[in-house]
Amino acid sequence: MITIQGKGVSAGVAAGSLCFYRHAKSEVARTAVSDVEAELRRFRSAQEQAIGQLGVLAEKARVQAGSEAALLFEAHRAMAKDPDYEGAVETGIRAGVNAEAAIADVCGRFVRMFAEMDDAYLRSRAADVKDVSNRILAILTGTAQSGIESDVPVILAAEELVPSEVIQLDKSKILGFVTERGSGASHTAILLRTMGIPAVTGVYVGPENEGHELIVDGDTGTVVFDPDEETRARTLKKRDEQLAQQRSLLRLRGCDNRTKDGQSVRIYCNVGDPADTRAVLENDGGGIGLFRSEFLYLGCDDFPSEDKQFAAYKKLLTDMDGREVVVRTLDIGADKQAGYFGLPKEENPAMGNRALRICLERPDIFKTQLRALYRASAFGRLGILFPMVTSVWEVREAKKCCEQVKRELKEEGIACSDDVRLGVMIETPAAAVMSDRLAKEVDFFSCGTNDLTQYTLACDPQNAALGRFFDPHHPSVLRLLKLVADNAHKNGIRVAICGELGMDMDLTETLLAIGIDELSVSPRCVLPLRRKVRELDVGRSRGRILAALADDREPD
Repeated sequence: MITIQGKGVSAGVAAGSLCFYRHAKSEVARTAVSDVEAELRRFRSAQEQAIGQLGVLAEKARVQAGSEAALLFEAHRAMAKDPDYEGAVETGIRAGVNAEAAIADVCGRFVRMFAEMDDAYLRSRAADVKDVSNRILAILTGTAQSGIESDVPVILAAEELVPSEVIQLDKSKILGFVTERGSGASHTAILLRTMGIPAVTGVYVGPENEGHELIVDGDTGTVVFDPDEETRARTLKKRDEQLAQQRSLLRLRGCDNRTKDGQSVRIYCNVGDPADTRAVLENDGGGIGLFRSEFLYLGCDDFPSEDKQFAAYKKLLTDMDGREVVVRTLDIGADKQAGYFGLPKEENPAMGNRALRICLERPDIFKTQLRALYRASAFGRLGILFPMVTSVWEVREAKKCCEQVKRELKEEGIACSDDVRLGVMIETPAAAVMSDRLAKEVDFFSCGTNDLTQYTLACDPQNAALGRFFDPHHPSVLRLLKLVADNAHKNGIRVAICGELGMDMDLTETLLAIGIDELSVSPRCVLPLRRKVRELDVGRSRGRILAALADDREPD
């Protein structure tokens, strides 16, 4: 028996036989072509097939893991038809080489370009280019899909896995994952957590170990090769206890989100498709704290019409049957691109023209969305959330747009609510520092802790090489959240967390102690989080936690 310590990135334990994941490889031959137009048609046909496949994967991800996972594949769809990428491949073909060679050349060039950039976020885009290019190449060359060769459930091992590989696997055959590379903040890790599959990274498991018995403990980060009977029995007992705990969660449906000392917190859900309301209601979510409206844009070849958006928002509010729904306005840009926006290429899109900045610069796009939202507001309790805010003037301009839309709708005789709450996302250090002034402009705050952590620590969560440097528990992040909560409460508004931190139960007590009023999480996290809240006595721990923050220490 050999025990290796890795890093747990998805909780739970699994025991079974090891199977090594085999990545598909497309052999690229370089040939000269005489019929350029025919070769261009080959490329465009494969490109369209790839876009269609990614659309199917987005829907599978939405069903299996929620809309946040689906957005990853929508972003890949946008990349597959990106004008710069497409144009570079076509230029190569027109120069006289076959489509496969042109794609391989462009992929290599783009990967090198991204890899050499100073910004960690942009460096991580290299993997996306490679993933999309390999998909188109596989169609052109007839390469079989990646996969596993097993008729029974197994522990799957690989050097590294990308989200598109994870979502295509038959989950009934997967007990757990162990990979050599990866991080807890990667898209793959987030996907595995959402799907509830135990996983450990940072452990080498080569093909030579195929067939060996393996234990993967995503709670402790340990991987055990060829466990003895005692270890195996202990693991199976732990697994059975976890399954029993999951079943016991169902008894918490309808219970209050209240600590032992009487502190209440709202537990809402993050979604990205009106169809996700079913999961919210099944898991007893109190409402929707973050609806990502960009799925309406990423799933289109052109700007979605006002009527199309209205239908989506109306369904969302109607299905929630009076429970509160907060819709984040368009958050296109950075990793979520749509070619038809015609956005210029930027050296650093993560800090470029995105989200509310686009809306204020393109009021025609913004007004269309706002009209759809205010029309839908007649059918439920709506909140509108503005993303990527850094200044008070931005909020005031956005509010003016809202007032103009409301006035126009009333002049047209179209019903809309007079009680639509407006909020801003606190996801930049600037917004956190200015939260005392921002709080006077809006009805609520929602903290996007993924971006807030990234910008505060100057650290890209998708860059596995940074590892321990990306620390959402960092005192600077927690101090900013406390500052935001204090400023919100001084001005009589509430503050929510809608990022990954809301699902981190190691921090639930700290978040309640600093005054967070609402946690918005994926639907499957609602009941586990409710259980955690009900086990806490924040009144007894608040002093210790606040003293630790003031003393520049992480809370115990």
